[in-house]
Amino acid sequence: MESTPTAWSNADVYLADLLVGHDPDLDAALAAQREAGLPEIEVAPVGGKLLNLLARISGARRVLEIGTLGGYSTIWLARAVGEGGRVVTIEAEADNAAVARASIGAAGVGDRVEIRIGRGADVLPTLVGGFDLVFIDADKESNTIYLDWAARLGRTGTVVVLDNIGREGEIVRADSDDPKVNGTRDALRMLGEDPRFDATALQTVGVKGWDGVALAVIV
Repeated sequence: MESTPTAWSNADVYLADLLVGHDPDLDAALAAQREAGLPEIEVAPVGGKLLNLLARISGARRVLEIGTLGGYSTIWLARAVGEGGRVVTIEAEADNAAVARASIGAAGVGDRVEIRIGRGADVLPTLVGGFDLVFIDADKESNTIYLDWAARLGRTGTVVVLDNIGREGEIVRADSDDPKVNGTRDALRMLGEDPRFDATALQTVGVKGWDGVALAVIV
């Protein structure tokens, strides 16, 4: 089969149907996001399941998410931490946070989630550390700020997930003038050079196009 965006998407849908399935609460969260006119930039279903598994595998009980959007990934993470666990999620836009809060509550995990409204760079210094997993999926221009705070608010063994690192392959272009690409390149360089992290990255193709995710542990 020829490798095309359509083929990638079809394979992603196949994997999601087989390994993730359909969930009424998650489907409703996406529907609410669409109805509110939020951008369709949430993680793919297989990505949401990956976050859930990473949190469960690492035994995470306190999770920090930077970039709530409509709450889709937040629900996946809140389910992973279980009863008594906690997800603190930061969202810059109050309207987005309102959509997320309703969907998270409807999914039955509202008691596990605290939504902080404001820019990440402003909210992060107000948080108490000790997070077991940090998921970064916000403005790419601030990725290095978010990684620095992930290290400060984490501990040895904290898992860090940085989304959207593929950028349609543009990350290899040193002459790119796209701030999202350059923010991503800076973040990857930081993960490779900053002694607080041990990291790798994977390219992905699927319903979200050509992208990828970086995984790190705080050492």
